[in-house]
Amino acid sequence: MTSFIDLDRSFAWRSLISLPRPRLADLLVPDRIGACEVAMGAGLSFNWSASPVDEKILSALGKLADELQLIDKYRLLLEGEHMNTGEDRMVLHHLARGQLGKAVSHEGRDQRGFYEGERQKAADFARAVHGGRIRGSSGKAFSTVTQIGIGGSDLGPRALYLALERWARANGKLRMEARFISNVDPDDANSVLERLDLESSLFILVSKSGTTQETLANESLLRERLKAKGLDPAKHIIAVTSETSPLAGNPGYLASFYIDDFIGGRYSSSSMVGGVVLSLSLGSEAFADFLAGASSGDRAALEGDISRNAALLDAMIGLYDRNVLGYPCTLILPYAEALSRFPAHLQQLDMESNGKRVNRRGEALAYQTGPVVLGEPGTNGQHSFYQLLHQGTDPMPLQFIGFLEGQTAGDCLVEGSTSRQKLNANLAAQIVAFARGKSDPNGNKNFPGERPSTLIHGNKLDPSTLGALLAHYENKVMFQGFAWNINSFDQEGVQLGKLLAKKALSVLADGSAASSGDSVLDAYAKMLLGGKG
Repeated sequence: MTSFIDLDRSFAWRSLISLPRPRLADLLVPDRIGACEVAMGAGLSFNWSASPVDEKILSALGKLADELQLIDKYRLLLEGEHMNTGEDRMVLHHLARGQLGKAVSHEGRDQRGFYEGERQKAADFARAVHGGRIRGSSGKAFSTVTQIGIGGSDLGPRALYLALERWARANGKLRMEARFISNVDPDDANSVLERLDLESSLFILVSKSGTTQETLANESLLRERLKAKGLDPAKHIIAVTSETSPLAGNPGYLASFYIDDFIGGRYSSSSMVGGVVLSLSLGSEAFADFLAGASSGDRAALEGDISRNAALLDAMIGLYDRNVLGYPCTLILPYAEALSRFPAHLQQLDMESNGKRVNRRGEALAYQTGPVVLGEPGTNGQHSFYQLLHQGTDPMPLQFIGFLEGQTAGDCLVEGSTSRQKLNANLAAQIVAFARGKSDPNGNKNFPGERPSTLIHGNKLDPSTLGALLAHYENKVMFQGFAWNINSFDQEGVQLGKLLAKKALSVLADGSAASSGDSVLDAYAKMLLGGKG
């Protein structure tokens, strides 16, 4: 029987915190580097050799994962148990990319069949657009697609498109250029729209509820712009929404694709939230390969032995960093320009999921949970914030990502090495520099070292490897949430601000004396809104 207990009530936890903490510089020897390598799926590997984890700590982490039944809880999630306790819902983002457990149904409908049916519908729609059978209201073929959404409706799909855009161009697979509008700041929408040929532009409005304030505001701006050009918005906008939203089956949209309440926004890139824009821009085959890579990562995360389960191992090393060593942050540092927005997506994935201070029963926890997640591609970061990482007062665990090959052709030999080799030489150097440091009698030039890191690496970033990479992090976050005994699948923390924003807008009435009933909020609103309706 599966039980849900707080981390600090487990026997294995007490054993873990009693163990000596080894020096990373002592652990890091050549033989360890190859021995600390775990397959992730789709040809990717997770290397934890630069983590402050010895055999005793690894064993204790494995026992802790077993006592907390993390794999068992993952299986429950896969089989449709209501693991989202805050909203009393199933959690089914894994099911959008493959069937790993028993069939899951809701109100008599097979959920895997539903997700696969929507994927096929999106594939058919994309092929019709690419073939010119679906065109804009002036008769022009569509050449660009722009997604309008916010949060999980933007961050994941944007990060994934940018990760594969160069790959698609290099391989002749880019079918349509994609753009994204998210911020309710009209400067965002205006800057995108003014560079588009609206006659050949298709737009995807993404809102599960059909009521998202920022997204609907941007839709209104778009509709005005289309009408001003003499175009019919209903021939240029498609909707990704729930079947019960006001957008569903609405004649004001060219087509509708459906999502449901069992896939949260930050986990939704495998659903139609990411599937429609990726199928249109990169082709439905690329999206199918992405899903296959993600499913391979999900399957790998079912391995019961922590030493052979990359997602579980990453999660437990992260827990050790957070709860035993007391590190408050972790950094995602991809040495791949294509992953420029991937850290931003992981910020939402991790911080919105595990930024919780109460357990699944709503009781306050006595230990730390999710870390702050930051990141930027290398080598740009080396010339920015790495100074603090190397010599600042607070060590921060680092997660490097690198690939042997680039996505594009063309490189040059300069001073005996190519640009790609220079990039990866910097990556190797940073791992060693952070771990070992450098002694110098001049304190300004002394590097303390003992900065832990992990490395995810592979041959090349393509749809399949990107899917496995995304699944790895989703499963890492899931395992950590189970270990901390929190609900990683709701996000009540974003609701209060939304409520107060609606109240603040009430002071716009007549531009002056209206009140929301909250005098402090009114004071800020009048200062920032300017009393203009």
